[in-house]
Amino acid sequence: MSHPPAANEPYRLPPRLFDARCRACWFSAGVVALIVASFWSLDLQWAQFLSLEAARSMGRFLGEFFPPDTSPAFLGKVLQGTWETLAMSALGTALAAAAGLALALPASRLHERDAARGRGSTRLLLNALRSVPELVWASLLLIAAGLGPFAGTLALAAHTTGVLGRLFAEAIENAPPGPGEALRAQGVGPLRCFLYATLPQVLPQLLSYTLYRWENNIRAAAVLGVVGAGGLGQLLQFHMGLFHMGKTATILGAMLALVLLVDALSFTARRLLTR
Repeated sequence: MSHPPAANEPYRLPPRLFDARCRACWFSAGVVALIVASFWSLDLQWAQFLSLEAARSMGRFLGEFFPPDTSPAFLGKVLQGTWETLAMSALGTALAAAAGLALALPASRLHERDAARGRGSTRLLLNALRSVPELVWASLLLIAAGLGPFAGTLALAAHTTGVLGRLFAEAIENAPPGPGEALRAQGVGPLRCFLYATLPQVLPQLLSYTLYRWENNIRAAAVLGVVGAGGLGQLLQFHMGLFHMGKTATILGAMLALVLLVDALSFTARRLLTR
């Protein structure tokens, strides 16, 4: 906590804007310059996008979505695809949480005297896993796993392992060291120190990260079907490719309802964990 200066100590004024010491000012200016350069370098057709003809075309296109297909046979297929998408996201997230925790241990320095010899190589592996998007993972894994939800589940697990492993490692390294130091002073081994000192402190944070990634994986699983990885995305790709717009509207509605449901469940679970 900062204290006011003593009576004989002069107040220090903040640096002037774009002074050599004002790093935040220069960083903000660099970000603004990057944004301006992005607008200048991209061929953005704002006039055409905001034209009356574009609005009419979009209105006609949206009108084709109504009425949605609510026939019992098709709703049964949508329900099956919804369950498949939900199962893909849940299983992929569970596998990623287990693998991420296993990789987070060698990727983190558990205490000040920990040599952490595998920290750099493990973090490089986590970077490689999360740098490849889920769609690319699914396209690669389709060769080995074939069409269907298995490839999508593995794709979600691979990418999410890289994300959760890094988040878990940061949470472990930032855990208060006091309980662990007390156990190590009594001769307790590193595994038991982690299980009884570090893990209980960071477990709510790890669960919160896992639930948040589950929300993201619901959205990703709904899209992975575009490359043949099953779920609602595969239905969407098939019917939209055939211009079955009523069926497409029903599938989009199911995607929206699924995301809202999982968001609500995840939000409630995180509130209960942080009480």
